[in-house]
Order: sequence, then C-alpha cells, then structure tokens
Amino acid sequence: MATVESRSKSVVLALSKYLSLDPSVVPADTSDSDIKSLYLNIIAVSGHGVNHSDEVLKWVAFAEAFPVALDACFENLNRLNDELSEKSVLLGNGLKPSEADVIVYSVIHSSLINLSDTNKEKLPHVLRWMDYIQHKQEFVGLFEKILLQKPGFEPPVTQPVGAVEADLKSNKTEQSVKNVNKSEVDSSKDKNKAEGKATGGKSTGDKEPTKAKAKPADKEVAEKENEVSVSLLNIQVGLIRKAWKHPSADSLLVEEIDVGEDKVRQVVSGLAKYCNPDELTNRRVVLITNVKPGKLRDVMSQGLVLCASDEGPTIVEPLLPPEGSQIGERISFSGIDGKPEDVLNPKKKQLDKITPHLFTDDKGVATYKGIPFMTSGGPCTSSIPRATIK
Repeated sequence: MATVESRSKSVVLALSKYLSLDPSVVPADTSDSDIKSLYLNIIAVSGHGVNHSDEVLKWVAFAEAFPVALDACFENLNRLNDELSEKSVLLGNGLKPSEADVIVYSVIHSSLINLSDTNKEKLPHVLRWMDYIQHKQEFVGLFEKILLQKPGFEPPVTQPVGAVEADLKSNKTEQSVKNVNKSEVDSSKDKNKAEGKATGGKSTGDKEPTKAKAKPADKEVAEKENEVSVSLLNIQVGLIRKAWKHPSADSLLVEEIDVGEDKVRQVVSGLAKYCNPDELTNRRVVLITNVKPGKLRDVMSQGLVLCASDEGPTIVEPLLPPEGSQIGERISFSGIDGKPEDVLNPKKKQLDKITPHLFTDDKGVATYKGIPFMTSGGPCTSSIPRATIK
C-alpha cells in the first residue's frame, strides 16, 4: 500500500524524468509538501514555466485527494475512467503527455497495479491511458510496468460480406440463366412443332439451342474486391529524422523520413496545427510509400503519413509502430495477401476507396476492416480509440 511519503517520492521521480531534471537537485524538504507545492517547487527548480491553467490545477487537486488506502480508491479510478472514455490523455494533443498526466500517473500507479484483475477489467480507459504513458515516458526503473492483457488478433472466420454478396449474385445469375435457357428451349420446341406440321411432320430444328454462358459472379466480385484491397498500398514503418514548418503554408509540416532506402523521403503532412516538429523528430510513423509523388504548395512530397483523428478533429496524431518493428518493413494484414501497386493511380481513386475501412479499435489498435496493422514487433497503435485513419 502506498504512503503519503512514497507518493510524494513518486511524483518527484516522475516529474524529474518528464522535465529531464536530476532528482537530486530537488530540495530534500519537498517530499513533505502537498502535491501542488511539490509541483510548483520542481517546476521552479527546472526553469520551466509553470502552467497555472484551471485544468492542470484540477488534476493536481485530483491527485492530492486520491485515497491512499486501496479499498477506498476504486470510486476515484472510476471517475478517471469516465473522464478518459472520450479522450486519449488528460491534457494536450496526445503526442506528449502533460504535467497533469505525469502527476496523476505517478499517484495512482501503486493503487492500480494492486487491483484485482476483476476490478482492472472495469477500467479499460484507465488501463489504456496508463499503458500509453508508461511507454511514452519510458519510466524504466521508476515504476513497475503494468502488463496490459491485450487480445490476440485473428482474421474473422465468418464469411466476408463480399463473399456473401458474390454467392447471392451468383445464385441470381444462375437462376436467370436457367430461366433464359428454359424459355429458349420451349420456344424452339414450339417452333419445331409448328414447322413439322407445315412440312408433313419433319422438324427443321436439327440442333439444340445454344445455352447462354454466364460470367462467374464470384470471379467478378473478387476482381472488384482486389481493386480496393489494402494490399494495393505499400505501407511501411518509417522514422522521422527531421521535421520543420512548411515555408509557405501554416497548416503543413515537412518531414524527412527514413524507410530503409538509400535516401530519406521528403513528405509534406497537414500536421502543423496538431504536432510540434520537435515532437515528431526521431518518432516512428506509418507511411504509404507508393502514392504518386507531387508538390504541395511548391514542396515535393513522396509519401503519406497515416494519422488517427477523433471527430472534429480536435486531436490528430501519426500512427505509432511498436519499438520492436524494423525501419522500412512492410505492414501486413492477417489473411490478406497481394502485391502492392508500384504507384497508385490517382484516377482510380484507390486510396479514397480504402481509407473508409481504416480505423482504430476500442484499444487504439490500427486496423483495416478490423484486421490489425501488424509488424514484426506487434500491431501499430494510437492513443485515440475508435478513431478514423487517413
């Protein structure tokens, strides 16, 4: 069970890590302070500006009032779970946790890690948030890692919608052909009978009527499915080496992205309102590399960074490949094979037909029709659950 003293120590360690501050420079008597005073003292020592916003102070007060006893904290965790059900982090755009996120994380960590599995299952949004913070801040050695039970991913075993449509279409086609053939046979027989009577009983119909051949409906549907399959996209893991603001467009950023080729790719993205160039530098991203190169406001772009966004959007962030993934490796989708196009044809609007099927699930895992974006290190994710991807 956590004590007030150990909680204060946790806040000191977490904020020091967050602010790249040596904990030894924090005054020794700070550990006896309340969390608000603790926060203000550490910020003062670090030289960073203090954020006095009502939202930050609201979460500092939440941390201060959080019960020490394990049996009394669940109600507060439920409140936090409700708060996180509609956003990825407590404050900020999700690309970098705020001071409020770090403080609350350090305060509730010991209580959450000691909860029963049954109670943990009742806090999915808190667990998702905790998992994001611990990976984003890399609190290695400071806090025991919270192991999140993530579901295994397997392709659906139910018959795909396209196949059902193909079966229905095939059945209708076959029935239509049978009706046409039967009509032709009946007509031919009637004609032969009539001609037989006119020629003294000899039939002039020497041959059976030729049956119409129907094009297999399932093949036709399969070809249409292939036209918009995610396998047409060459989606790779990239690493942003450098990012800066577009010289003539306030809403755009320019990035140099390494995808394992001889040269880095230059990509223009509409992320300036949501991301700071410094936050993107050395960040892994998911990149479509076979879009047709072109200029955006006179700057050449050679790819498309896939991003998740909530409704609005108010939060937009690039998808995040796991640390174990390899730079340049191609994203795979279980049960879907196929060779990507060398270059997508803009006239066919292939990308426009595929992106409506890209979204994050309840856990923030990036998917195509519910099938995860997979790398050698695991699935690609976002801090935004149930988000659109494009």
